[in-house]
Amino acid sequence: MAHFDVFHNPDPRTAGSRPYLLDVQNSLLASLPSTVVIPLARPESIDQMAILRLNPRINVHENSLLLLTQDMASLPRRALKTPVANLSAQRDEILAALDFLFTGF
Repeated sequence: MAHFDVFHNPDPRTAGSRPYLLDVQNSLLASLPSTVVIPLARPESIDQMAILRLNPRINVHENSLLLLTQDMASLPRRALKTPVANLSAQRDEILAALDFLFTGF
């Protein structure tokens, strides 16, 4: 897995509103059995107003989605299959959202 790979959400209960998961764990930790992911949500599926710095818009296969940074979680690496995209080109926005979550800046 590469840093910022995108995977289909394997959970059928949430895949409709959050179709993809973004792997944000550094590739140096690839030997760990789990990885940290952030859901990518359809904008119409969230109840609250998006906070632009925390929830930047991300495009995956022409779908405009929101990065739900505040909902990141760990899951077993084996739950993620083949990556469907890589968001390294949006690295700055993703890291800014993580920084805002943890530091408020």
